[in-house]
Amino acid sequence: QVQLVESGGGLVQTGGSLRLSCAASGRTFSYYAMGWFRQAPGKEREFVAGIRWSGGSTYYADSVKGRFAISRDYAKNTVYLQMNSLKPEDTAVYYCAARGLPVVAVETGAYDHWGQGTQVTVSS
Repeated sequence: QVQLVESGGGLVQTGGSLRLSCAASGRTFSYYAMGWFRQAPGKEREFVAGIRWSGGSTYYADSVKGRFAISRDYAKNTVYLQMNSLKPEDTAVYYCAARGLPVVAVETGAYDHWGQGTQVTVSS
């Protein structure tokens, strides 16, 4: 059973930084793709960043390119999302997701497993 547990959310001022973590367990993730999504109140869940567990190719939404960085740690089975230069519009619940194929997708329906989410609030 795959489990994803996010942590690292919180309240930060505009221009600040946060690092989200997603601890994965339950199987070997070598052939998986991992993604970070976010959902703001009243909006649909949207793709933020993704990474192929093997090889490490990364992908980003245009809205976060140059500000966010996704990475993974093999030894810890953990995926990170480093968020810099945060803006109020980045405020959302952030979710980690895993896909049983080594191809990053931007559609929520492409992912098989989800974490419970962690709140990120950016104050102006």
